Amino acid sequence: MAMDGEVAAWSIAGLATAGVIARPFRVPEGIWAVAGAVALVAFGLLPWTDALVGVRKGLDVYLFLTGMMLLAELARQEGLFDWLAALAVEHARGSPQRLFTLVYVVGTVVTILLSNDATAVVLTPAVYAVTHAAGATPLPYLFVCAFIANAASFVLPISNPANLVIFGDRMPPLTAWVAQFALPSLVAIAATYVALRLTQHRALQQERIARNVPHPRLSRGGRLTACGIAAIAVILLSCSFLDVQLGLPTFVCGLVTTALVLALNRQSPRPVLAGVSWGVLPLVAGLFVLVEALDHTGVIAGLRRVLQDAAASSPANATWQAGIFTALAGNLMNNLPVGLIAGSVAVADQLPTRVVGAMLIGVDLGPNLSVTGSLATILWLVALRREGIEVGTWRFLRLGAIVMPPALILALATLS
Repeated sequence: MAMDGEVAAWSIAGLATAGVIARPFRVPEGIWAVAGAVALVAFGLLPWTDALVGVRKGLDVYLFLTGMMLLAELARQEGLFDWLAALAVEHARGSPQRLFTLVYVVGTVVTILLSNDATAVVLTPAVYAVTHAAGATPLPYLFVCAFIANAASFVLPISNPANLVIFGDRMPPLTAWVAQFALPSLVAIAATYVALRLTQHRALQQERIARNVPHPRLSRGGRLTACGIAAIAVILLSCSFLDVQLGLPTFVCGLVTTALVLALNRQSPRPVLAGVSWGVLPLVAGLFVLVEALDHTGVIAGLRRVLQDAAASSPANATWQAGIFTALAGNLMNNLPVGLIAGSVAVADQLPTRVVGAMLIGVDLGPNLSVTGSLATILWLVALRREGIEVGTWRFLRLGAIVMPPALILALATLS
């Protein structure tokens, strides 16, 4: 590709990414990503066959998200979130601080076993239901969902789809993964909790929440939906041990659970399908195409050479540079395309394990800085908008600038 063509491709990719981040005129993120992908093909900057290759690379992610979103919407309509909300309020016993910690612990478990996207899609509506039932101000608790979704997302390979994107068919054995990332994950989770508690201390001090709320009866459909979510947790953990891709099992489990509940209730699938945020899927597809364009212009090959040279010169410095650079890049571009780029760069066998691990931590944890840094946070925003809550870019950035850097530094410092 000629230099002018490369500059044009970079410009379109940059503008599309900026649209995803800033959402000018409140146009949905997916529109900007798809528009950028279409423009690249329309102007002849990316062959349509290569664009299709990029779209196909996201198949596992599309299936995974679809299964999770079906279950989340089903759980909302079957009252599972309202039932869990009443249970959480009872355990909080009138203490906002205890409720905050409870949400954090549950968010950590959900992220580890079901992935950070599940925390955004499934847990966020449940936490909103909890705060609504308790008469609490929702944002301090909802912020927990956003930040723990990224902070706990590298405990296991299944904790973040970006992990699968980075390693692909070179995924380390589960024992090796835990040996490398257990301590960095622990300190990232702990540091994020401390920072969030400090920043939300005043808001929690002023809270007065109910000790008890009416406890709704969980329907058969709600119980079956809960079983479907539990089944996905078991399936995903099994897939991690067996090194099987997660998308198809998650999709099948979500689809089967939805079909069973609808058949049990003799309901039309239309309300559930109408409630799913389908716009997330073209957003992901568009981002995959934008990364394919960067690969087409030689950007990824150049980054690979730079990182190889840095690792050869000083592995320790290269580890810090890789982690910090990918963390910042994830906030500028969204961590899904950055994860794709990091995965392409990591193909080089010459890169030390610590450098690749630092890139993964940067991709997973770094997006806690900005509101559109990760797909999970975008899904969190979508869930909030459904409840009429808007969190602006600058508000999240001010909080992220306090919460993310200490966790990132500690995680990189403890990486083995």
